[in-house]
Amino acid sequence: DIALRQYLTDHTIYPESAKKNGIQGRVTVGFVVNKDGTISNIKIEKAVHPDLDAEALRVVKSLPAFEKPGKIEGESVPVWNTVYISFILE
Repeated sequence: DIALRQYLTDHTIYPESAKKNGIQGRVTVGFVVNKDGTISNIKIEKAVHPDLDAEALRVVKSLPAFEKPGKIEGESVPVWNTVYISFILE
């Protein structure tokens, strides 16, 4: 979803300690979008470094509720999602 990717890009802050130490990579975060659009069960699926992992968790926890939760046969259902948050030094 483009809006989700844009939110993550706009709200992720590269940790200064990771910048100083040249740490980069892609953190994989999983979470559930509940029937009401809120998120829960946030967890790191692929860690890179504690500083980057903590920032990835922070930004995913800050996500606003989804306007359109998952549906099956017209009924709202919880849906597992995975996002990738890249930390790349330029």
